[in-house]
Amino acid sequence: MAGKRISKPDAELRRFLKRYPGTNIMELLIADLPGVLRGKRIAGKEFAKTFKDGFCLPGGTVLIDTLGDVISGIPWSAGDGDPDVNAFVVPGSLAPVPWAKKPSAQALYRLRTRDGQPFFADPRYVLERAASPIRKMGLKIVMATELEFYLLDAKADKPTARVSRVPGIGRPQPGPQVYSPDDLWDIENFLNELHDVCEAQNIPAGTTTSEFAPGQFEINLAHIDDPVLACDHGVLLKRAIKAVARQHGFVACFMAKPFEEDSGSGMHIHMSLVDSNGRNFFSHGKEKMASPPFSARLRHAIGGMAKTMAESTAIFAPNANSYRRLRPEMFAPVEPNWGANHRNVALRIPVSDEKNLRFEHRVSGADANPYLVTAAILAGVHYGLKNKCDPGRMVEEGEVITLKRKIPNRWDAAIDRFSRSKILPTYLGEEYCRIYVAHRRDESRRFHNIISNVDFDFYMRAV
Repeated sequence: MAGKRISKPDAELRRFLKRYPGTNIMELLIADLPGVLRGKRIAGKEFAKTFKDGFCLPGGTVLIDTLGDVISGIPWSAGDGDPDVNAFVVPGSLAPVPWAKKPSAQALYRLRTRDGQPFFADPRYVLERAASPIRKMGLKIVMATELEFYLLDAKADKPTARVSRVPGIGRPQPGPQVYSPDDLWDIENFLNELHDVCEAQNIPAGTTTSEFAPGQFEINLAHIDDPVLACDHGVLLKRAIKAVARQHGFVACFMAKPFEEDSGSGMHIHMSLVDSNGRNFFSHGKEKMASPPFSARLRHAIGGMAKTMAESTAIFAPNANSYRRLRPEMFAPVEPNWGANHRNVALRIPVSDEKNLRFEHRVSGADANPYLVTAAILAGVHYGLKNKCDPGRMVEEGEVITLKRKIPNRWDAAIDRFSRSKILPTYLGEEYCRIYVAHRRDESRRFHNIISNVDFDFYMRAV
């Protein structure tokens, strides 16, 4: 089901159990601030009440760090007793878990305060809030994500990409072998099972490609006109890839930059807007360009995203490892440039006709939270449309770019820039932005206090 969710949770549960009568285990899932799925497992005797009345859970569930620890000094944490909020199953999210040993199910849930209001820190609500100004313009948001990842050898004693072997020789295949169909045939069993899982779980997975490094792949999701559901698809696809990879002796790695000299993994967002008449909003209007066929509206949207890109980088690149990907020689954007049919820019206009005209946002790493990434993108789009922002000169097709590096390329610098934002709090919420800064600063502090082997390699003998 790639469309909008409209079913009632209790009726949905009855239909599900009629189809999968042996199900007696269910995982309830939500993405936290870093984008990690959190939740709990319930038994069959609890299904009906959970779907009818909801359940309680600490609000801090969505505010813990990447390691699953609480952040000191912020609300909804250890200091104030980590109070409960209400949780409710997301209609349409109930699905089987094909990789489980016993018949099992999974469902997403969302959080509300004790008086029934959306909980400010629920990433789905942050996205809904950011999307509201565009929806008030009478526009639909049509989008999809593309996820890049590595398959690693689960038996190796250090992170090692799963590399195809040269037939008859047995040595690893040299070179990136980008777009190699043979690399896909080599993982045929994994891909076949993954697509079966996606079909069972209503995840609209589509095109799969071998990417620009050994063991790196990309899977695209279908475009839909519900950004929250599109992000649900993103987090659930990542979960499915990890689970199926384990079944086949792999580890699926979504770190932004797992290997120093190989390409990083991105999460690209394709997005267009559609008006109430079903027309592509970017294709129509004044100052229409001849080639490609876009109007000033797309320029203004891109201008807004370019203006907000530096302050949004802490969301697009949320972890220390994220900044190892932002290197210009690695097909990763390092400045807020734009252009048509050019993969070295941050904001790309793919080849398309007027009906399918869209932009591709290429900044985020595969480690980012898709709900927050999309919220930040929509903030830039609306700000640009509202203020008619000029994106500057377009990078022409085939042009060699002279880089100026106008977005932060270090974690703390990005958090500092986010903390000074005057635009994002209007869309994401002032309280959420304050907590996001405190949250990421705390994890950054702890990460950089760790003394690693690199310290000894650089300084032990030399100094």
